[in-house]
Amino acid sequence: MIRLVCGPLEAWIRPQGAELSSLLFDGFEYLWSGDARFWGKQSPVLFPIVGSLRGGHYRHRGMTYTLPRHGFARDRLFQVRVLSEREAHFSLEDDEASRLVYPFRFQLRIRYVLHATGLEVEYAVANPSEETMYFSIGGHPAFNLPMEPGLTYEDYQLDFEQSETAGRWKLLDGLLLREEPGFLQASDRLQLSHALFAEDAVVLKGLRSSHLTLRSDKGGRGLRFGIGGWPHLGIWAPIGAPFLCIEPWQGHADPVDADGELSRKPGILSLEPGGCWERSWTVEPFTGK
Repeated sequence: MIRLVCGPLEAWIRPQGAELSSLLFDGFEYLWSGDARFWGKQSPVLFPIVGSLRGGHYRHRGMTYTLPRHGFARDRLFQVRVLSEREAHFSLEDDEASRLVYPFRFQLRIRYVLHATGLEVEYAVANPSEETMYFSIGGHPAFNLPMEPGLTYEDYQLDFEQSETAGRWKLLDGLLLREEPGFLQASDRLQLSHALFAEDAVVLKGLRSSHLTLRSDKGGRGLRFGIGGWPHLGIWAPIGAPFLCIEPWQGHADPVDADGELSRKPGILSLEPGGCWERSWTVEPFTGK
């Protein structure tokens, strides 16, 4: 386990999956514990797909491949490349096992940096091959909720940086079914409740906000989450679970009528030979003091 420290901030990361496993601010734990009674993960890396494939498989150059929901990176051991008091770099590269399910050469780098105000998590994907690479990637951090004694899940909201008008993409058996308009209607606030996730995750596309804030009007503790540059956002929790996942995505689950061809998968990225793609998300805890 890797420990990072910067003032009142402390983060722990496991090389297995390069997964954030603790985020403490002033001694308070913001990150979900990974209790398997609700959900055994904490902040998995989603790569080389986000969400589910129709039928669990895809095609590329006439071959059919199978990948589990959210891909395989979250289950692989990453190498620690750089380590200092407040920064750690992890890497994962293709190998014989990965090419059986994902026939591309790749270099995936995950960089964790503690700043004075919070944690930055940067993803970098490089294509060292001589053919175009197709991939999706995303974060899936889960944060404890409620954050203070005496408050309930329903006391919390997500405040968007800007007023948003967006439909909710509904899911059917983990696949995108349709967009239902009017979910956010010129609004900068989403009130949370367990009932919100009765039909799986809330999936939003094309938000204008570069960040959102998880907070309650009845308490002082919360967090500011940076989503700038990510075209898709998932918000999710199992029914009754005491946490909330805020998930910045590049890509998403297959539509229910997907044809299975990877290069035509909605939300997929194409990376040319020698190319590199980078993006980051940030989380800034606060106490309201």
